[in-house]
Amino acid sequence: MQTTPELLQPTATRVQIALGDRSYPILIGGDLLRDAQTWAPQADRKALALIVTNTTVDTLYAALLAAVLAPHFARVCTLALPDGEVYKDLAHLNLIFDELLGQEADRRTVLFALGGGVVGDMTGFAAACYMRGVPFVQVPTTLLAQVDSSVGGKTAVNHPLGKNMIGAFYQPQQVVCDLDVLDTLPDREMSAGLAEVIKYGASIDVEFLGWLERHIDALRVRDRDALTHAVRRCCEIKASIVGADEKEAGLRAILNFGHTFGHAIEAGMGYGAWLHGEGVGCGMVMAADLSARLGLVSTAFARRIEALVARAGLPVRGPANLSPARYLELMRVDKKAQGGDIRFVLLDGESHAVVRAAPEDVVVGVITALTAAA
Repeated sequence: MQTTPELLQPTATRVQIALGDRSYPILIGGDLLRDAQTWAPQADRKALALIVTNTTVDTLYAALLAAVLAPHFARVCTLALPDGEVYKDLAHLNLIFDELLGQEADRRTVLFALGGGVVGDMTGFAAACYMRGVPFVQVPTTLLAQVDSSVGGKTAVNHPLGKNMIGAFYQPQQVVCDLDVLDTLPDREMSAGLAEVIKYGASIDVEFLGWLERHIDALRVRDRDALTHAVRRCCEIKASIVGADEKEAGLRAILNFGHTFGHAIEAGMGYGAWLHGEGVGCGMVMAADLSARLGLVSTAFARRIEALVARAGLPVRGPANLSPARYLELMRVDKKAQGGDIRFVLLDGESHAVVRAAPEDVVVGVITALTAAA
């Protein structure tokens, strides 16, 4: 991974994902969406460009992207999927295949994922599957997608029994993080994105954690300088980890800090009731508390994470109507589980993560203590 000083255009920074012949840039800056040069690397005047978005983003940015892509491609089409995590399933994935086949798309077709994590995951998975692989570009329009889900090639859909259990590792051609689009992001979605930002500081980079504690209020009001630094630092950290462990054989698993509890909340409440970032935020509080109960990290550090999550506008207590038994049932189908044993990303020092199992009674104690009814 490297951050290059050269600028694509005056406001853009480039972070490189180093994966040999599958390496690609993450572009971070303002006004990238409307700049024709942003899309020049994918230009193919004989190819179809398919923009996959959702019904919310469609009305905001799809026409703009289609217009700027038009000089680069033979045809540009747009498919708007329903908006929400509840639609991240095989049935709606099939709508992308229907569109590709209906447009007689070939292997030169380029898919553009214009939206948040749901659109990015589904478009990437469709690109991985169609004709056994066609190129795609991530154009994330939420903070969560810009700092996490659009980077690293994880693509998937949900199943009623588990989140992101059906998918593939498939890398994009590039990631375009236009910070201007965050101006239209609802406050709740902004807070949800901050959960993934906090994750990097809480589990990997203690200096970044301190920076977040000083600048969390600026991030919530979308201060451009603060956002630029946060998105760039998150992408630098993730690029480094993905470059070392693309397919999560070991190191990359630490990026799931808070996700074991968080995914259980999302699935248990019904996809969409809690946003992904809300589940992760609460899940980080639970994982930090579990780490402290196991004597791996100080209680003071666990409370420090809880305070920051709360300042980001995120829940720090789980839903009262989700029982410990239901948590355990859902966590047993987590991707990190082995032989029926639930494995968590825990802290064994300040901003240092490790993957390990934990005694079930201690896990139940955490869930019981950190629920809305407690």
